[in-house]
Amino acid sequence: MMAEGEVDRALGIYRSSRAIERLENHVIVCGYGRLGRVLAGELKAEHCRLVVIDSDGERVTLAAGEHLAYTGDATEEEVLQACGIERAQSLVTALPTDAANVFITLTSRNLNPKLQIIARGESTSSQKKLMQAGADRVVLPAITGAQRMAAMITRPSALEFVELVAGRAVMDVEIDEMTVSPQSPLIGRTVAQTEARRRHGLLIVAVRREHGGLVFNPDAEFAFAAADTVIVMGKPPLIAKFREEYAAK
Repeated sequence: MMAEGEVDRALGIYRSSRAIERLENHVIVCGYGRLGRVLAGELKAEHCRLVVIDSDGERVTLAAGEHLAYTGDATEEEVLQACGIERAQSLVTALPTDAANVFITLTSRNLNPKLQIIARGESTSSQKKLMQAGADRVVLPAITGAQRMAAMITRPSALEFVELVAGRAVMDVEIDEMTVSPQSPLIGRTVAQTEARRRHGLLIVAVRREHGGLVFNPDAEFAFAAADTVIVMGKPPLIAKFREEYAAK
């Protein structure tokens, strides 16, 4: 029985490693604690390809039931490379200590300069350090949680609507985003010319310009450009139709 268990475990590790080797444009989640579990579940629900890294064998065994998982210390280059960091699209470091998250961020940025890195921080002072280490975004769970609690008191209806839309629970309406490709017929067209509301039943909520400027609630004469990120709100089939018509990613 012991021999069979070891063989099964070895085969499982082999299959997982081979699957990871074939991944491209995937997400690496460092840490499978409470935050990491919820995050991995949300990504899986969105059909994202992901790999979970944790140094705790029991957590990795738990993660392996739902995701590709790797046992190791995410602060080590070899572990990140084994999880395909050079081919990854994004990395989230969700460990409970700022020092570990800073180190993982710094190492990951050196291994893949184009990688999107989202880091967990425990205090506002650590946010600056994580950004200097190479993080694109820093999430402070304690501060975010406190802000949401305050919003539940001061503007509960607005918060409820945003949370329901984010969870796709309002009349099957969701908020989605798409990037305008270089060959898209959307380039040069105005919001009015797309007739997004009349033809597609969509609201164009905002547009993020290629270099980071965000235009909220663009007016009818706003013209789209290549590499714009268009944030829309509507029913998923209608969003998909709009995306297909304008060849947006």
